[in-house]
Amino acid sequence: MDKFDKDGVRLPIKIDSTSNGEFEPVPISRTNEKGNRLALERADELSRHKGQTRRKFLVSACGAASTLMAMNTANAYAGKRGGFFELRDESALDDASALAEVGGDEFIFDVQGHYVNPEGEWLGRQPPNARPYSGFAKASCELADEPGDRSYLNCLSESEFIKDVFMDSDTDIMVLSFVPSTRENEPVTIEDADQTRRIVSELEGSKRLMIHGRVNPNQEGDLEAMDELAENWNISAFKTYTQYGPGGVGYFLHDDVGMAMIERAQRLGVRNICIHKGLPFGPRSYEHSQCSDIGIVAKMYPDMNFLIYHSGFVTGVREQEFVDGAGRDGIDTLIQSLIDNEIGSNSNVYAELGSTWRYLMRDPDNAAHAMGKLLRYCGEDNVLWGTDSIWYGSPQDQIQAFRTFQISEEYQERYGYPAITDEIRRKIFGMNAAGPYGIAEDEIRGLTATDRVATEKLAYLEDPQPSFLTYGPKNRREFLNFLKLGG
Repeated sequence: MDKFDKDGVRLPIKIDSTSNGEFEPVPISRTNEKGNRLALERADELSRHKGQTRRKFLVSACGAASTLMAMNTANAYAGKRGGFFELRDESALDDASALAEVGGDEFIFDVQGHYVNPEGEWLGRQPPNARPYSGFAKASCELADEPGDRSYLNCLSESEFIKDVFMDSDTDIMVLSFVPSTRENEPVTIEDADQTRRIVSELEGSKRLMIHGRVNPNQEGDLEAMDELAENWNISAFKTYTQYGPGGVGYFLHDDVGMAMIERAQRLGVRNICIHKGLPFGPRSYEHSQCSDIGIVAKMYPDMNFLIYHSGFVTGVREQEFVDGAGRDGIDTLIQSLIDNEIGSNSNVYAELGSTWRYLMRDPDNAAHAMGKLLRYCGEDNVLWGTDSIWYGSPQDQIQAFRTFQISEEYQERYGYPAITDEIRRKIFGMNAAGPYGIAEDEIRGLTATDRVATEKLAYLEDPQPSFLTYGPKNRREFLNFLKLGG
């Protein structure tokens, strides 16, 4: 039993203000507060009806289903008509019905995950008494009780990462990515990432965990380091942050340094370039967080894949119907760049959902516009599943929410958005990433059924103990503290 939640006070669908540390947390709306409150009230009533403790009910599929249904009620009351979580009423009490809706057998390939090495050399370079990432994991997981001033970092460690991702969620494969930093201050190094990959491989999950190689070509030595990353570490892609660089000044992909990075990756045989776009770090170098350069390089380098992490999404921009030439921020900067450079849907530009979907879950109208536009303009074969976990805890709630989310018929007819079919879900959850990341269908079948990860998970699910925790900063004070003390 999770000693921090023995009374069942945490909801399985985590609608809160948590940030991944790359943007200031945004308080949840009154509608969200009402949905959370209603979900807890219903959990009281439904758990009594089933003769269960509230904790046991919330851990079940019925707990997830009833929480999503409570959010539907709150959103409908607020006049939200763009989207909804599609669930039958009986799923609140009937286990089989709930499992049929929030459960699934899709191949789930999460292309963006993170953790922190709580014993890494990077800590030795922190100022005395500094508490890096103290805006994260506020002594909330059991590992934070261990001795030491920085024991809270254990909540962000590889062991929690493996549990949250591979035990407490339906994720089959995760790509371990990196945060924007200098090489000296990386909270996870390429060596750390490889070690974690080896731990998972020892569970016979040979391709359960893949890794990126972080490169920022406007930093001294990063271009040259690409050779070692590609030749020695079996990376699946290069990851870059165009708004990050010396003195806080970023770069464009069609700048000299950007093209040098792309062409070096091309020579090294690494076809995937993953680019953080959207979720701007602040006003400085803001233009480099937008997507105007994506269509340009996609046209220049048609044999390369450009995976747009976060899809250009900005929390402060309300998504709406795309209008050509309107000059809107957010996801529209990606769509406009594709149109301006005659890059069609399902081409060599992929839109990734890490942090984006997690934020969109709060508002079905925003979600309907964002998902509808990405499917329409990037293509249903080119939207990739990513969660930015471990910052948001286990990604299972994001998976369950997406399994049930539907764009309303009104928005489909009014804006030309597609319905989110089971086939589209399967593509987004995993099949779309299988191509650029090189996962064959026979490997997919083997991964999801026979290795020790699957066997250990079956045993774990006899008595699952999900924490329902999120670890990122949840308010402005925590966020600024994170930035100040090592973020």
